Amino acid sequence: MTLEQLRIFIAVAERQHVTQAASALNLTQSATSAAIAALEARYGVKLFDRIGRGIVLTQTGRDFLVEARSVVARARDAVQVLHDLAGLTRGSLALAASQTVANYWLPPRLQAFQKAHPGIDIRVSIANTEQVAQAVDVGAADLGFVEGTVTNPHLATRRIDGDELVVVVGMSHPWVQHRRITAKQLTATGWVLREPGSGTRAMFEAALKKLGVRPQALRVELELPSNEAVRAAVEAGDCATAISDLVVAHSLAAGLLHRVQLDLPRRAFYLLRHKQRHAGNAETALLAAFGV
Repeated sequence: MTLEQLRIFIAVAERQHVTQAASALNLTQSATSAAIAALEARYGVKLFDRIGRGIVLTQTGRDFLVEARSVVARARDAVQVLHDLAGLTRGSLALAASQTVANYWLPPRLQAFQKAHPGIDIRVSIANTEQVAQAVDVGAADLGFVEGTVTNPHLATRRIDGDELVVVVGMSHPWVQHRRITAKQLTATGWVLREPGSGTRAMFEAALKKLGVRPQALRVELELPSNEAVRAAVEAGDCATAISDLVVAHSLAAGLLHRVQLDLPRRAFYLLRHKQRHAGNAETALLAAFGV
């Protein structure tokens, strides 16, 4: 059974006339009759009674007409959905992002995109870099945004402008009296850091190695799973942390934290997408709006 057969059946049923239905559908009378005959033969039913030179629906035909109209209506709806998706009046995107990106980089960009495309439903999940990469790999997320490098061979990565990694301490810390510290001083204090697997932790450890400091030499007193928890712990205590400047901007402005000058690299963020998955219109529009 095809949609074309259903449309022909509906046209004939509504007019109870093969020639008129054929004319309305721009088909020949023989093609119209053949479509009805094929339906009847395929399912062993009578859809029309031939009475004299006219036709009328059988009870089977009347029952089937209800279902045929429903199916054709649903097909029209499906076509409209495709038009809407192409025109970005509806659609959905699943994003996964690591914490710094999700809490500080994404929100203003998503808000601007949603204002331009209110029909696009966007769902955002927050995890660490490794978990985001896994979500994109298995198809749980269309796109990933992370602050750590990813080496998954299934994923394409694109470098985008990110943030700056900074070392900050609470206002009771001795380093408040220092504008700059040396690499050797890093092992002389306690640290509050993100958990292993986070992009922030990985970037800081890579920077330490370039400074000639073994990450294992740090005195890590707390490992916490969120930037906000790290920031709060450092504000309240006498430890140091390495964290995104986006996370601590308000605390620095309010005088709750002190930034210690240390040569740390500016950090890129990375866009992740699966190499073998098609980029839909909503995804393409989102990336264009983000300028990536």
